[in-house]
Amino acid sequence: MWKDEIVEEIHRIREEYAKSFNYDLDAIFADLRKKEAESGREVVNLSRKPSLTTRWSGRVKDLDEDAKDTSHRST
Repeated sequence: MWKDEIVEEIHRIREEYAKSFNYDLDAIFADLRKKEAESGREVVNLSRKPSLTTRWSGRVKDLDEDAKDTSHRST
């Protein structure tokens, strides 16, 4: 079976990092947050996405207006 050296290295580093925190996810998360804050980089939060109602509320209004206009047209 073929092994990718880069992937193997990443797995090794990840294992060492987790082991250094005794595999405690809370401690790992706290460390990553600390590193994030110290990096000085802008952090963008993409987790909050508009709901379907918010996204389509304007469109629904447009459709309602089109329906009203259609009902007043003479054929």
